[in-house]
Amino acid sequence: MAASLRLGRQGIVFGLKLSNINNYLWITQSLQEHARHFFQSPWAFGVAPLNVQMPALSPTMEEGSIVKWLKKEGEAVAAGDALCEIETDKAVVTMESNDDGIMAKILIEEGSRNVRLGTLIAVMVEEGQDWTQVEIPPPSAPPPAIHETIASVVPPAFSSPPSPPKIVPAGLLRLSPAARRILDTHGIDPKLATPSGPRGLITKEDALNLLKMSPGPKTTVMTAPPCLSPAPIPAAIPPPPGNRPNIPPLSVPGKPDTPGTFTELPASNVRRVIAQRLTQSKTTIPHAYASVDCDMAAVMNLRKDLAKDLIKVSVNDFIIKAAAVTLKELPDVNVTWSDDGPQALDSIHISIAVATDKGLITPIIRDAANKGVQEISTNAKALAQKARDGKLLPEEYQGGSFSISNLGMFGISGFSAVINPPQACILAIGTPRAELSLRDDNQTLRTQHLMTVTLSSDGRLVDDELASRFLERFRANLEKPQRMALA
Repeated sequence: MAASLRLGRQGIVFGLKLSNINNYLWITQSLQEHARHFFQSPWAFGVAPLNVQMPALSPTMEEGSIVKWLKKEGEAVAAGDALCEIETDKAVVTMESNDDGIMAKILIEEGSRNVRLGTLIAVMVEEGQDWTQVEIPPPSAPPPAIHETIASVVPPAFSSPPSPPKIVPAGLLRLSPAARRILDTHGIDPKLATPSGPRGLITKEDALNLLKMSPGPKTTVMTAPPCLSPAPIPAAIPPPPGNRPNIPPLSVPGKPDTPGTFTELPASNVRRVIAQRLTQSKTTIPHAYASVDCDMAAVMNLRKDLAKDLIKVSVNDFIIKAAAVTLKELPDVNVTWSDDGPQALDSIHISIAVATDKGLITPIIRDAANKGVQEISTNAKALAQKARDGKLLPEEYQGGSFSISNLGMFGISGFSAVINPPQACILAIGTPRAELSLRDDNQTLRTQHLMTVTLSSDGRLVDDELASRFLERFRANLEKPQRMALA
């Protein structure tokens, strides 16, 4: 009986303990749930944003411009939706969202230019959150200047003391020739300038700074001590009519009416990248040039025959096909240069130069050797229109192996083009011209429609002998277009 009572009491105690443990677990879970709601509440710490940064939409892109926002603040966004249109160094590309959410705040407005990669351009919030309570991350601080970095690293005990202000000797002024010309032209007393050059020299920059501060031309009289009085200067003889003055007009910042001033034009992303790549090409690639004349009579006759069947193709389409077939026959020319050296390419992708309002861009006819002239014509027209509209996709202008630039439609008889790195060659096409020549019997005349083509080649990859063989084979394919169908 006593044993039964003990077991009963132990069971009651165990039940009470188990009940307390369950209550403890319930209270703990409830506190955790309330804490989670508290920390996620916008009244406590705000809504955590989803950052939208300026992406790299091309391999050479370093900055972009916001052309147009396609989503508004407060609008729902699904993954894959178009957020905005960004002008890269090549074209205008649509940026898509990687997350679902709500557009909370647009930080970079439409029309903003030269936005660096990684810059925060907008913030989003997750679905169900209050987008009006979003926290805007603070802008990243610019990198410190070099002298500030050095000062923070070097202890004060070892840092050099500040240099004392420069003292200008009384009665003696030292001016650079450019500073003297500026001050004399505008009649400004050089004593008013603050010298920044060595030993109190008044530099050109000091004169320009003084000119900016001057409200207008001054006629102050410059005096000097008697011992330093200059000899009297004879009156200037005006130049005879029709002769140019000895001193060119001076450009003065901030004064548009001054003769010789200029207007600075803003450079687009495309124009800046073109300048960089052209400079890179001409300074790092040893250009070699070779020219040849091609008889276009067979191509023109074939075009007329195709036009009768309502097949419209251009001379440039035959040129693209001939270049692609020639590259297939001479694969040593279908190469590019990298840091590791030459790289042979498996595919033949022809880049064609298209002039747009923003500059030159080279869309690509892919696998051109295996396409017919009519298919090449269709692709070239579509790509040229997309290039002019700024709608080219990255894969439509990246990865070419050989370039063609045709200025024949502008009446240019012949020219040399700049290689598009890392490609090895570019072919410059002039306009066809009619010339009289003797036939093989040396007695009768005939009219030839000759077109000058100039090959610019990278001397590291294509030597003179290989370039000559390429042009010879290219001319044979172009003068007998039926051969290209068999290649």
